[in-house]
Amino acid sequence: MAALRVERDGDLLRVTMARPERRNAFDAELISELTEAFSRADDVRAVVLAGEGKSFSAGADVDWMRSSIELTYEENVADARRLRMMLEAINSCPAPVIARVHGHALGGGCGLVACADIAVAAPDARFAFSEVRLGIIPAVISPFALAKIGPSAARRYFVTGERFDAQTALRIGLVHEVAEDLDGAVERILAELRRAGPEAVRHAKQLVVERPDGLGTERRIAQRRTSDEGQEGLRAFVEKRGPSWTTDG
Repeated sequence: MAALRVERDGDLLRVTMARPERRNAFDAELISELTEAFSRADDVRAVVLAGEGKSFSAGADVDWMRSSIELTYEENVADARRLRMMLEAINSCPAPVIARVHGHALGGGCGLVACADIAVAAPDARFAFSEVRLGIIPAVISPFALAKIGPSAARRYFVTGERFDAQTALRIGLVHEVAEDLDGAVERILAELRRAGPEAVRHAKQLVVERPDGLGTERRIAQRRTSDEGQEGLRAFVEKRGPSWTTDG
């Protein structure tokens, strides 16, 4: 993959956007490669999404946007559908996704952050839902962004397109942590994930994404309690020992 670097590290998948000369801005190639990478991430404990160079992602590539000027309405719909499919692949990835955010996360780059389950930002990271500055709107990323920041913050930052800092992103819920040592923070989160039951983590993520009703929640907890992993975890707790999936007891 030319625009993306995908590396398997044991039970971890590292997905790194590799267009540093373009600040990892989206084009058709990067969108396609991200979609494929996350659609195939079904056998790992976690995925770390990062950007090479000075920025996480500056949103849409200038040349890609320029080419859209000549597209018909139907072609624009198809183009937007490919972007939505990429975001859906990240959002619905069975394994938890951690976004390692530095530099700029603008427009669609904010959409990537919103699709991640856990986002860690550098103190000097800058964000913006900048589409209105181009006379367009953050339509495709809006379901994911609204789920993270809520309508109140969206009413401001969607309509102004203004840039905001990492502390603001933390306050509105776009990111979960601001850390000087990004890699250290990511590794600490990965260590926490490895203490949890691998299947339980995936099912816990589904609770958030699917939001089941009362009857659905009853069935899901019963299924987990009677599963091999649930039985092992409960027995380990009662017996005051570490469960089989941990290495440190």
